[in-house]
Amino acid sequence: MVDVDVIRELLDGPWGGLRQNLRRDLDPDLLAPLDPENTLEEQRRITTAQLLRVTETIGAHGVLDPAEPAKLVIASEMLGHANLSLFVKAGVQFGLFAGVIANLGTDRHHSEFLPQALDCSLLGCFAMTEADHGSDVQSLETTATYDPESDEIVVHTPHPHAHKEYIGNAARDGRLAAVFAQLVVDGTNHGVHCVLVPIRDEAGAALPGITIGDSGAKMGLPGVDNGQLSFDQVRVPRTNLLDRYGTITEAGAYESPIESRNRRFFTMLGTLVRGRISVGGAGGAAARSGLSLAIGHALHRRQFPNPMAGDDELLLLDYQSHQLKLIPLLVRSIALATAQNDLVADLDRIERRRLTDPETDADHDRRELEARAAGLKAVQTRHTTDTLQVCREACGGAGYMSVNRLAALKNDTDVFTTFEGDNTVLLQLTAKALLTRYQTEVADLEPVGLAMFAARQVTGAVIERVGGSGLVQRLIARSRTHEDSPLADRGGQLLLIEDRERHLVDTLAQRMRSAPKDDPIVAARVVNNCQDHMLAAAEAHVERVALESLVEAIDPIDDPDTRAVLDLVCDLFVHDLLFRQRAWYLEHGRISSGQSKDVVRRRADLCAQLRPHVADLVEAFAIPDGWLTNELA
Repeated sequence: MVDVDVIRELLDGPWGGLRQNLRRDLDPDLLAPLDPENTLEEQRRITTAQLLRVTETIGAHGVLDPAEPAKLVIASEMLGHANLSLFVKAGVQFGLFAGVIANLGTDRHHSEFLPQALDCSLLGCFAMTEADHGSDVQSLETTATYDPESDEIVVHTPHPHAHKEYIGNAARDGRLAAVFAQLVVDGTNHGVHCVLVPIRDEAGAALPGITIGDSGAKMGLPGVDNGQLSFDQVRVPRTNLLDRYGTITEAGAYESPIESRNRRFFTMLGTLVRGRISVGGAGGAAARSGLSLAIGHALHRRQFPNPMAGDDELLLLDYQSHQLKLIPLLVRSIALATAQNDLVADLDRIERRRLTDPETDADHDRRELEARAAGLKAVQTRHTTDTLQVCREACGGAGYMSVNRLAALKNDTDVFTTFEGDNTVLLQLTAKALLTRYQTEVADLEPVGLAMFAARQVTGAVIERVGGSGLVQRLIARSRTHEDSPLADRGGQLLLIEDRERHLVDTLAQRMRSAPKDDPIVAARVVNNCQDHMLAAAEAHVERVALESLVEAIDPIDDPDTRAVLDLVCDLFVHDLLFRQRAWYLEHGRISSGQSKDVVRRRADLCAQLRPHVADLVEAFAIPDGWLTNELA
């Protein structure tokens, strides 16, 4: 008999106690979907009221303590199970607005602004994106020019297309904006920095020089007041510059502990990685909620007389086509949840070290975290969008009704693929990190050295493991895999999935090396022509990481029945990865046509073997009934 609690603990990860407390204490009314028949203003008002209420609940569990960096990510993920407007509203306030003050500010900002941001007595905005520059943050056009005569910073929008766009909390509630702008001191542009700019008075009216627009109704997230901001020579004190990485002295000179402008920019943006991790986690939570609804429906809805049911109608989930719709997505959700847990654990470790020892040089760890966060967010949110569409279809007309929540989950998460980083750009960022690691390995090698490097690929060069136990290496080393049976054991499965990432990165690097260093036009053309290759390499990397996280999470399970089911989960995840990419494996001679057909058959067989345990796996998601109560459930 499967022990559901064991699987729940695996999925909950290191912060299971906090998750359980929030399941108990978060009021189901807070997580109820907004009534689509309410006006936009009413939905926004309700969401703001919910934010103030949820602040008390999560604050009581230490979630808002800056010294507990992982807790806010976990709490955000829990909100993502149901009320995505509240998740985004809280994310803007705590993760972005308060987060930028905590991470880019210094002691005076922490004492003056952070307590009010965390207790929501000061609602704020994170004003980065511009109409003409979304993903290209380094090219933002808003300026923050230091005026030495008044000792003030003048924030200005140079033309209409440089206004801040889609800014959460801007249209209705925000009173202070964290504005990203080009910092100009003594005629020199020092690159993008962040300045705190008041935008409304206590009565809610726009301050002089501030123009506020309303983005209006959106495809989803009706409770979030997205808006536009522009600035006409708005003056703020010099001390409103968040100056951890770049300051203006009392003498009016610019100083920074990081000399390189590019490195300073990426260091500042890197401190904001928590928001990206939260979006991926909430997307994963929403996908699990959708699967809970769709699988619950399939376990109760009967359709068409069938001799296999003694001429009674058969349950939807007993049809192979329905199993193939939902069960691979279920196991993919489980694998991505374990990868998310590992990512949050690394975030917690790195952030705690930064808080306790700011001088610690952890550039490598931070870069790895940022690259993995970017790739995992992209893969998770694409999985969310695909999964919720399948879940909607799997519930027929019932899934289309607002009362059954799938519509809200689907519409509210659709933007996740393009905010906190557009997924295509994020996958390119991940690919760039993989290439940087590769370049470090092969830099300046002569042909003989390159041949030796290629020969030792099987020992783990270039591939950087997530888990620290050495389990994956041991499984691969002990693999009994033969060419006629590459999936014979777990080590062989790991090696086959890893092989795709390794090959894609290796061949991508070779293509990139052909770009001439002395001809930027041709070099740019080479890079542009490699973009599909970059995306494939990044996705392969994330899927390999997710498989390793799942293998590591399953390893400690001792209960034989539970372990057997989790091994089936892992087997299906592997076969589903191969099923999705079987054309690549065939084209590159990794499997034969017969083995490809075996993958298709085995994937269906594994779905059938997991069918009796699907209810237990969904129960292990531990989503409280009150969070998803509706007609469908």
